[in-house]
Order: sequence, then C-alpha cells, then structure tokens
Amino acid sequence: MSIRTITDLDISGRRVFIRVDFNVPLTPAGGVAEDTRIRESLPTIKYAIEQGARVVLASHLGRPKGRPDPKYTLVPVGQRLAELLGLEVLLTDEPVGDGARKVVGDLKAGKVALLENLRFSPAEEANDDTFSKGLASYADVYVNDAFGTAHRAHASTVGMTKYVAAKGMGLLMEREVKFLGKLLGDIDRPFVAIIGGAKVSDKIGVLENLLGRVNQLLIGGAMANTFLKAKGGHLGRSLVEEDKLALARSFLKKAEEAGVEVLLPRDAIAAPGIKSEAGKVVKASEIPEDLAALDIGPETARGFADAIARARTIFWNGPMGVFESDPFAGGTLAVARAVAASSALTVVGGGDSVAAVHKSGVADKITHISTGGGASLEFLEGKKLPGLAALEG
Repeated sequence: MSIRTITDLDISGRRVFIRVDFNVPLTPAGGVAEDTRIRESLPTIKYAIEQGARVVLASHLGRPKGRPDPKYTLVPVGQRLAELLGLEVLLTDEPVGDGARKVVGDLKAGKVALLENLRFSPAEEANDDTFSKGLASYADVYVNDAFGTAHRAHASTVGMTKYVAAKGMGLLMEREVKFLGKLLGDIDRPFVAIIGGAKVSDKIGVLENLLGRVNQLLIGGAMANTFLKAKGGHLGRSLVEEDKLALARSFLKKAEEAGVEVLLPRDAIAAPGIKSEAGKVVKASEIPEDLAALDIGPETARGFADAIARARTIFWNGPMGVFESDPFAGGTLAVARAVAASSALTVVGGGDSVAAVHKSGVADKITHISTGGGASLEFLEGKKLPGLAALEG
C-alpha cells in the first residue's frame, strides 16, 4: 500500500485539511460525554500545528439527516478540542459556503479551524462532486486520520481527494493500518479471534476471511445462539437468526476442514428479558422455553480465558452478551480482563468491546484499540477501504 503519511508531506505554511473522526457521544445537555476519539486525533493535529500548517479539521457527528440540526453541532467538540490543545479553535457555521471560506482564508500559520458537521449537507454522504470541490478548495494538502469512516466513499473521504495533489494519512490512521495489517501478515501463533455481537450476518465475512488465518475462534454474544441452534441446541426465547442456520452449519464445516477449533458457549446467563434484574446459569444449548441467553456463563468465560492465555496473537470484536445491562455484562468484562492479562499482540475493535476494555480499566494493557468498528471488520475481511484507496499513489 503506497500511501504517504503526514510526516512525508510538506505542510509548513500550507492549508492542511485533516479529516478526523469526532463522532463522539454527547451528554443530554449537549456537552462531550466521552472524548477518546478527540484525544486520539491530537498527535496528528499537534504535528500539523508544530509544522506551522494552517489546519482545517472536518468531521461528521451523528445522523442529522442531511440538514442543520442543533443537536448535532460540532460546537461542544470544538470547545473540548480547544481545551485539549490549549489554543483557540475557530468553528465555521457551515461545512461549505462563504462563511467557511472566510474563516479558512483568514487562518494564520499554526492556527486551527473546524468545519461545522459535514453531514449537515446531504452532499457529504452522496459524495457529490460540487461539494467535494468546495471542500477541496480549503486544502493545499489532504490528510485522512479518520479510520472509522475509511470504509465509506463520501465527499470528505474520497470525492475531494481527486482535487488535492498532495495527500496522505494521519498518525492515527497509520497506526490502525499497521496493527490491523499485522493480523493479515506473519503473526505469532496461536492466533485467537474472539467474535461477539448480535448477528452472524454482520460478521460472516470476517469470520470466513479469518478461517485461513486463525487457530481458534471464540464465538459469543447473540450470534453464538444461531450456531448453537444450527448444531441442534434448544435456545428458548434467545435471539436466533433462523434464516442463517444453514450458513452457520456451512461455516462450522469449513472451520473443521480448515483445522480451526471453534469454541461456542457451554453455559449462559439466561433471563426473561434484557430488563431483568438478574439471570441464572443454564446450559447454553438447553435454554428453558421462557428464558433467553443474554450473556456467556462462568464455565464459558473460564474456557475462553484459558484459550486467550495460550494465544500469542489476539483479535477481539463484539460483546459476549447484553453488555449495556449490568446483570449481563460479566462475560464481556471477563474477556476484557483475560485479553488485558495476555502477553500476546492484542487488537480490540468495535464499540462495545472497546467500551468493555475502558470499563474494565485495562485499556493501557491492550496493544492496539481500533477506532473503527465497521472499518476494522471490512479491513480484516480483505476488502479495499475506499478512504485508504483514495490516498494511494
């Protein structure tokens, strides 16, 4: 992949357009609830400032449906960024237009401007050419540091790159590509992948691509229910993708032929529903008719932890249960602690698994925490990400 990084580019005194991922959760009062993504962008932004660049930042936030929406303004994000940088961040009142052009045009070396939410215009997600040209008019150099959106062919990730001669990736993007790329290259074995979440259909691509790479697959979350039912289990009221049972059986057969051990839950925490205050431990393939499996059980958590302890390379994506509900978060937190205790190369991607790592207080013990859930999965499926392809050459 012949992509330059920001450190390879001449940016001194030039307008450097940096596509960042500031799609952060907000508080009910409209403040920044969690600023990890803003903090992750700081090395790239600070480098550009130190080089005397005129820094233009752009991001989306939420789903404002292609029109201005005060709920999704980047004002609180700009305020938090200013606090973290210790300098003023100028916010435009629109992503493209006369006001934004004036702010960018007046920008001095070493100063920072933040464009208003890109998705306030439907042209961003439509990858509209006129909108792309408008964004490109703010840039002498283009840098993409938003790995979380690299799998989207939008105006700010693909369209505008045609109109900017100098382009490359930021330091965060470089780190993402480095560590996720390692999982597809030569790695220390055993290589264990832990895959959770709700649906087999969401993860089957990455599961199949990993078959040729991993030694063991540990499957949890609601998607494990579909595999257990495909093997003849009784799942009670558990979430099962009935139309994916044949796909699950086919995958298990491929795994057996490839010599890959697939570990499925042996026990589960089951309850009538996700609002239940507690659950009880039952066999994972014998869920009572009035209950649903909502987390992996203690025996499964121990078995998964043993496999994780023997691994030399680990990839984890997706929770083991209904992680957002405390009675059913135990399995996910147990996996987080086991991954953190490992001396292996550890890569964690996906919102809930990343949240579990932070909730467990073990984030500093993970080799790499990916900022892109969907992007990291598509990368590991072997797909070419549009946002990366646009930077080549």
